[in-house]
Amino acid sequence: MTWPKSSWQAVLAILFCIVAFALGAMSTPEAAALAEPAATVAFPYMGTKGLILGLLLIAALVSTLRLAPLVEAVVLFVGAHVAAWLLVKGIGGFEGTALAPYFLVLAAAWLLAWRCVALLSSLRPASSGAKTALRLIIPAIFGAWILIIWEAVTRGAGIPFILLPPPSAIGARIANSLPILGSDVRQTIFKAVLIGYIVGNLAGFVVAILADRVPFLRRGLLPIGNMVSALPIIGVAPIMVMWFGFDWPSKAAVVIIMTFFPMLVNTVAGLAASGHMQRDLMRTYASGYWPTLLKLRLPAAMPFIFNALKINSTLALIGAIVAEFFGTPVVGMGFRISTEVGRMNIDMVWAEIAVAALAGSVFYGVVALVERAVTFWHPSVRGG
Repeated sequence: MTWPKSSWQAVLAILFCIVAFALGAMSTPEAAALAEPAATVAFPYMGTKGLILGLLLIAALVSTLRLAPLVEAVVLFVGAHVAAWLLVKGIGGFEGTALAPYFLVLAAAWLLAWRCVALLSSLRPASSGAKTALRLIIPAIFGAWILIIWEAVTRGAGIPFILLPPPSAIGARIANSLPILGSDVRQTIFKAVLIGYIVGNLAGFVVAILADRVPFLRRGLLPIGNMVSALPIIGVAPIMVMWFGFDWPSKAAVVIIMTFFPMLVNTVAGLAASGHMQRDLMRTYASGYWPTLLKLRLPAAMPFIFNALKINSTLALIGAIVAEFFGTPVVGMGFRISTEVGRMNIDMVWAEIAVAALAGSVFYGVVALVERAVTFWHPSVRGG
């Protein structure tokens, strides 16, 4: 006899749905309507409560059958996400009225999405296109559920807007403020961040080559670099504003300081990463310092250099935004955040944060793609 397979996520989701059904009302208006059947009370989920519970139960029960993992993942994906969409959509206009069954149903949908991601992670497709699709789909589902839970909890629990606005309100603010956000991105990222990032990394790389060539510089610069890297931004930024003015050059100067020493330290360490046997082999070929540097030591240092570039991609954005708190023209992401907090426009603050996070992720992703192309020979890339 073949017994149905089961997962703890599906079993727990079924249990949550049964408990939610037994408890009854999912919101206080629905509880009032059940208490007074003759009264006309509008409440959420009038025609969708059974559909939500049915979708979750069917998806959980189907996942116990011995289906192909991809088919099971598709069933779980549809059931969990349609139920979550109906749940979040139904609470609109009734914010702050959710009861325990509402949160139990939300937890059940999340558990089925968890099972879906676990199944997708276990797949080992043969084609490169399918592997790329999985690498995109799995984090997309994971990230989507962060937003779904955020939206459902803030609306269901009635969290004050000023404390934590729901993602839908932040998205609406982004859509309605594209010109302002565009000018802020142009001022902060395309001027201060990019220029400071390029100059800081290039200067750190050049000085690292000089320090590798001259032992005196190496012994003197690295301790100073460790000290300077520990300087607080809030102490450096006002000084740079006084030196270079209120416009983007002062913010670029802060970014240069923040990115210079991580590149210096990582490049010096990377240049020492090549093995003694490889260097001895180059010496047997009568290779001088510069040929050895270009053909052996720099390629071996590339993982270290790209590690510094990835670290600096986030440090540069943070440094430029924080520097704008201490003086800037009436434009820029840091300026907008500090100004809108004072006006209690928290949705605009979160919109700037979302745009900054997206820009930082894209920046980091571009550097990581270039790293894979340049260091294709490294075990970390070949193994990925």
